Amino acid sequence: MASLQQLLAEEGFERGHRQFTEGPKPMKLKDRTSTDHDSIALPIYICHDLKSFDFSKQGSDKAVSGPEYSIKSSEREGSNSKSSRIDGIGREEPAIDEVAVRAVISILGGYIGRYLKDEIFRESVREKFNSCLERRKRKEPDNGILANLELGVESIDKLVEGKGADREHRMKLLRNSIQLLSIVASLNSKKTRHSSTCGIPNSHLSAFAQLYLSIIYKLDKNDRISARHLLQVFCDSPYLSRTHLLPDLWEHFFLPHLLHLKVWYHKELELLSNLDYGEKDKRMKALGKAFNDRMDMGTTQFALYYKNWLKIGAQLPAVPSVPLPSRTSYGSSRRRSSDSYTSYSSQNKNLFRTVFGPTERRSMDLDNLNRASINAWNLQKEHKSKRNQKAELWSESKKSERFRLFACQSTPAEEFVVNGEHSRNNSRRNEDKNRNHTSELSRANTTICSSDDLSECELAIRVIVKTWLNSHGDSAVEAELSKAPIIEGMLEVLFASNEDEILELAISMLAELVAKSESNRQIVLNFDPQLEIFIKLLRSTSLFLKASVLLYLLKPKAKQMISTEWVPLILRVLEFGDQIQTLFTVCCSAQVAAFYFLEQLVNGFDEDKNFENARAVVSHGGLALLVGRIEKGEIHERQNTASIIICCIQADEKCRSYLAENLNKASLLELIVLENHNCNRCAIALLTELLCLARRTQMMKFLDRLNNGWGGLSTMHIFLAYLQRASSEERPLVAAILLQLDLLVISFIVSFTISYMPHLI
Repeated sequence: MASLQQLLAEEGFERGHRQFTEGPKPMKLKDRTSTDHDSIALPIYICHDLKSFDFSKQGSDKAVSGPEYSIKSSEREGSNSKSSRIDGIGREEPAIDEVAVRAVISILGGYIGRYLKDEIFRESVREKFNSCLERRKRKEPDNGILANLELGVESIDKLVEGKGADREHRMKLLRNSIQLLSIVASLNSKKTRHSSTCGIPNSHLSAFAQLYLSIIYKLDKNDRISARHLLQVFCDSPYLSRTHLLPDLWEHFFLPHLLHLKVWYHKELELLSNLDYGEKDKRMKALGKAFNDRMDMGTTQFALYYKNWLKIGAQLPAVPSVPLPSRTSYGSSRRRSSDSYTSYSSQNKNLFRTVFGPTERRSMDLDNLNRASINAWNLQKEHKSKRNQKAELWSESKKSERFRLFACQSTPAEEFVVNGEHSRNNSRRNEDKNRNHTSELSRANTTICSSDDLSECELAIRVIVKTWLNSHGDSAVEAELSKAPIIEGMLEVLFASNEDEILELAISMLAELVAKSESNRQIVLNFDPQLEIFIKLLRSTSLFLKASVLLYLLKPKAKQMISTEWVPLILRVLEFGDQIQTLFTVCCSAQVAAFYFLEQLVNGFDEDKNFENARAVVSHGGLALLVGRIEKGEIHERQNTASIIICCIQADEKCRSYLAENLNKASLLELIVLENHNCNRCAIALLTELLCLARRTQMMKFLDRLNNGWGGLSTMHIFLAYLQRASSEERPLVAAILLQLDLLVISFIVSFTISYMPHLI
């Protein structure tokens, strides 16, 4: 996830279209009060109800290879309690805390578990550790601190690599390592945290000690304590941890809570761009310091927040609030840029619940919503009349009916059995109402096409959506909304607005129009050929899944996805997109969209660009997601997954070892058994790539696991059956796999390589 550092770098780039002014904001669709459980701050992958997100196969539940050992301590006994429910909350809610705690432990445990299984990750941490020690000043005494740290790290590496005499010796190494590293970790006390040892800041040494303590407890399969030590790394030295030591974990776990700081920072940088060099340099240094200080503070606060989660029986802690730095801390500026970024780490509710509410309270909530919308419009009109600005777009006499958003209109039964005069009156009223709705839509369309006031355009979006839903797909309304200026106006609002409710309405409305007409799809792509609006939406923490579905309906080609930001953004969609997204009548899986985009990114360019994107998939942790999808996804998803993994292997051969170790072999055999030629072909191609391992021992280990078969069928039977129906191009590959399997063990099938049997026996 390293590239998230650049995700917001161009958030405020200028477009060659209307520049909206900030007029009076209409009242939100529904006044909402935040309850205690609404304020729980979660990482982005927990916030989106990711039921299938599970790092267990990366290290949380999966047994670590090698002998088992246990540290008998009161700390271990406390952490192994089967119940992690947080008591004393005092609210009648489902056990969201217990689920979230398990998710946090799983995420952190899965990350640190990479040290045990991923040699590349292990070497990366060692290099960072060695580079820290290289800064030591030899002449200064260290009181054995550095020696303790180095000895503890060496002992851990021996345990990870399986070097050790016996179980008793391993347990001794574990205990000694904990004692040594605990001494180093104690440097973070109030008296010594700001000092240094041999020129190395004590906070840095303490952070490394906490990191290796986390690894020790992961070896001991005590994931809760391991996660607490990993979080303590960010408490001891937040700047080192987020920029050098564990930047990928920070970006994935902490950055979603601190994005408002990053947005604010880039806005402030823009304001300094026109200053003189001397003043600009001075201001930028002060701004950078203020930004980093606040980032460090926020990182520490959220690390402590999640540590408190992991205390058994603890009260639910208050969600940290990380405000923007004060302007006086880095100098004055020409305008305030923080007005739109005052909600810190908050999660917006789903639009359906916001508008409709629970079923049993729907009519009451709608009445409140109608009054709120009317009052907001009244306030806006009154404010404008005092300032003698442009005339109102909607007349005062009609506003009582206009913003009853999505209200259900019913007709009393008696009106259907009345005399002719009453029926004629009712008909006239219906005609008047239809004319009113048509008039409202016409004015809303005029506003969204021509107004420079963002609040007016946002209000117009609501009127358009209301009219569309009430029309039930009326062809006349569809034709009116399918005009290019109106669709382009909606896209302008998507780019300019920061209101999630408005953005979700606009996304859903555009999805409806695009799904109904190819010409509407072309209008959107012609207006935003480089998909800049969608990059902005995919950066969102709450609407990126719905935005991905709208983008999928547009079916963009690779040439429109040239930004380096696409890979991490799409991987996030793949990670959290297991739920069906509903955009009014359009329903689609965000993961289906993610596979389409990945296919474009790794196969839609020339070979160099394809390989560059495939390497980006690997470097951003995409292989772990793909490995999971090849086991659980639908058939077409598993086929696409296999195809993308092949591209990753061809682009970066180093990932072959990781895949051979972690890929589910039975799932590959299942793809070969299926009566689907494309699935068969992808599975055979992937197996062929995986067999090209650099070491013979690795290949033999892979074949041994492959030989376990699938669904009661032996692996030899599966390949022999497939050999009979394989194409002429595939037969040599299948025969080579059969030969390797036959050389591995003596099969009960009569071997066609019987001449090798005596040598094998």
